[in-house]
Amino acid sequence: MRCVEIATFGPPEGMRLVERPTPDPGPGEVLIEVHAAGVNRPDVIQRYGKYAPPPGTTDIPGLEVAGYVRALGTGVTRWQQGDAVCALVAGGGYADWCVAPAGQCLPVPEGLGLIESGGIPETFFTVWTNVFERGRLQAGEWLFLHGGTSGIGTTAIQLAAARGAHVLATAGSEEKCDASRRLGAEQAWNYRTDDWVARVKEATGGRGADVILDMVGGDYTARNLDALATEGRLVQIAFLKSPQVTLDLSLVMRRRLWVTGSTLRPRSVDEKAAIARALEAEVWPLLAGGRVKPIVHTVLPLAQAAEAHRIMEAGQHIGKIVLNARA
Repeated sequence: MRCVEIATFGPPEGMRLVERPTPDPGPGEVLIEVHAAGVNRPDVIQRYGKYAPPPGTTDIPGLEVAGYVRALGTGVTRWQQGDAVCALVAGGGYADWCVAPAGQCLPVPEGLGLIESGGIPETFFTVWTNVFERGRLQAGEWLFLHGGTSGIGTTAIQLAAARGAHVLATAGSEEKCDASRRLGAEQAWNYRTDDWVARVKEATGGRGADVILDMVGGDYTARNLDALATEGRLVQIAFLKSPQVTLDLSLVMRRRLWVTGSTLRPRSVDEKAAIARALEAEVWPLLAGGRVKPIVHTVLPLAQAAEAHRIMEAGQHIGKIVLNARA
């Protein structure tokens, strides 16, 4: 099969298209004929040599795919050959073929194609488990998130709004702020020019946000805590600035704040399968009904994975970048 490997850590030029043996599905796994593979920020971090795959996982990048089931490992009962699925994987997505745990596969949502579905799993799994499970966001509450036009941001805005929450967001340009508002954010501000702590308090009548989803870390952390309501929850899913922060624990104690977070890739197959079941029950009807949709910025052939990474690092995209493995 064709696949993209990271030959040398560093710039996108270190990735190359090569041929490797097609993998066989193990017990509880399916073999997917990949038609689309989503590109995500962790792929870029892996390319730099700073996000190693979990032990026993292929070194081929790619955390989500969509395509057709072509072979079944022992013990797989739900899926049949020919089923159209999208799947969360711990690696191996940038390829013609990919194995995935059966429990981490979901049917392609009604009304969506394989290319769109290739941009669903990583962000939808991440948003669901962090915003709604760990962050416990409820209808009527305020969600504030950074990076409203990232893959995570476009997903979180839509899901939160569709489930009855109020959404506030930051983005890096007026164009991106406008896009965030079109997706369902009630207000969006340019983090380069606006005092977003003051804006959050103003928008919420002085009480602050109930849940903040952050991917920045560093000096954003203290400001996030300032922007939280009493009993608010800060959910950390990345640290583009730094994982090292200084916290005023007296503020956390006085206002009964929660600071939590998670990473998805190292979690067990059973944990990820539980998230998949929740998504199918709670989110797939929203996708099928058109109330939520994956936002695809651009689609490139698998052979242009390096260009896909350049686009991501340039930071001008709105939504997901997807590789077409059949182009």
